Amino acid sequence: MKVLIVDDSAAIRERLKAMISEIPGVEVVGEAEDGTQAVEETKRLNPDVVVMDIKMPGMNGIDALMGIKEYRPSIIVTMLTNYPYPQYRKKCMALGADYFFNKAAEFEKVREIIEKLIRESKDQKLNIDD
Repeated sequence: MKVLIVDDSAAIRERLKAMISEIPGVEVVGEAEDGTQAVEETKRLNPDVVVMDIKMPGMNGIDALMGIKEYRPSIIVTMLTNYPYPQYRKKCMALGADYFFNKAAEFEKVREIIEKLIRESKDQKLNIDD
């Protein structure tokens, strides 16, 4: 499973990369620090999962979410933000985000979701092969 990490904080990107890279079967294929780069890197790298912040310079994560989902609706997008307000959650989910987490309180949930996606992918392969 290929993952793209999008956050304007290098420290957060590194923390996410370290955490996600520990998961067997997962490769962090790229990083971006704003929404414009997120859309470009999604098209270039074709990841399975994008983990993305909302508040970034230039194009924000909500606008990037629209661009990514327009390009490839099936991609899994996890929003990870310090702005977990209900209106942001509602808007992101309406635009196609698959998950929405509070960066301060739910950081580890990103790992849990990716592990779950890996398990589901393996189960699906087993069912196809049976």
